[in-house]
Amino acid sequence: MRKVLVIAYYWPPAGGPGVQRWLKFVKYLQDFGIQPIVYVPENPHYPIIDPKLEKEIPTDVQILKQPISEPYSWASILSKKRTKKISSGIIQEKEQSLIEKAMLWIRGNLFIPDARKFWVKPSIQFLTSIIKQEQIETVITTGPPHSLHLIGLGLKKMLKIQWVADFRDPWTSIGYHKKLRLTVGSQKKHKHLEKEILTKADKIITTSKTTANEFRAITDKSIKVITNGYDGPINEPNLDSEFTISHLGSLLTGRNPRSLWNVLKEIVAENAEFANDLKIQLAGVVGGEVLESISENGLTRFTTQMGYLDHEKVQQVQRNSLVLLLLEIDSVETQGIIPGKLFEYMNARRPILAMGPSNWEAGEMVNEMSLGNYVSSDNPMAIKQVILDWYSAYKKDTLKVGAVGVEKFHRKELTKELANFI
Repeated sequence: MRKVLVIAYYWPPAGGPGVQRWLKFVKYLQDFGIQPIVYVPENPHYPIIDPKLEKEIPTDVQILKQPISEPYSWASILSKKRTKKISSGIIQEKEQSLIEKAMLWIRGNLFIPDARKFWVKPSIQFLTSIIKQEQIETVITTGPPHSLHLIGLGLKKMLKIQWVADFRDPWTSIGYHKKLRLTVGSQKKHKHLEKEILTKADKIITTSKTTANEFRAITDKSIKVITNGYDGPINEPNLDSEFTISHLGSLLTGRNPRSLWNVLKEIVAENAEFANDLKIQLAGVVGGEVLESISENGLTRFTTQMGYLDHEKVQQVQRNSLVLLLLEIDSVETQGIIPGKLFEYMNARRPILAMGPSNWEAGEMVNEMSLGNYVSSDNPMAIKQVILDWYSAYKKDTLKVGAVGVEKFHRKELTKELANFI
């Protein structure tokens, strides 16, 4: 078998969407004649933990580990709660404390490209001999954190290898960059590093067409779109008795669907039966401003905060829900963001209400594949009609989706694409 070194930061017991992509690729690569060797940090600062995912690591895959020095562990001494939020991507926009402002400025300007930069040099030193000993010809780096791509860059300069850079998210165009209080000089450094990675890597993988097109304006290297996906057989639903509307995953302030809460408030006031049946479920970290909006619209009594759920429980909630929410920040920068949860939702075969920016790649997929409805957040009448139509179907026990062409997003099919690209 051909050996491939995969360099990742997120790995079990890390929870959340960042770990799923390469855990599943590693699971299936050997089916296509590739033997993966995985390199991950020994003592990472994971904001979310899901120990059950450790059971999914193939027992015959070699896992290499080296210590990492992370500023997040130092910062937690000052404010553990705020540090966990920032490392999770939760950036409160209103009423930021001086500590939060300072932490964001330090994160954005002193740790470029990110707070895992101190793992780069030790990793290059450690992996150089490993690559020679194991006769590894291909190295794959996956980011964020994008500092891991600097490991690939360093190894490429020293060794005759094929280097593939996998971007699970964009780099300088991602929305939260604007919240990091970057100086002009820091912005230029990010742009310079991004261009260097994109022009020096042999091949590039993105998770969306939008990001691929953005990168093609910077580099002429081969770029392949390989989305995230779902694993396992198609899940049969075991539906709740209530009209449950569920969001699985972090619901940050920027994704707050205010128009949806307003619409639900109207329907509750107009329809006592709907009010009796309605249940809103939020699983994962929920921003304070989201909870404020729910309260302001009188929806707190209908809302259940489920907290963080392990992946197994998430799949169960998805199967049982009547409607699944897919939400994204309404901005140009997020048009190419395809949340990993979309593919999990596919497997649940429940109607998806997608709300995000215009020309949103994920929303267009929802419509094209008959997975539900993609509605603009500034069109409350359309949102209301979708909810009422689905509620009527729920009362008749006919609320279903067509789900056309989802099979190509199975993790094994996507791994086949990856193997061929390598």
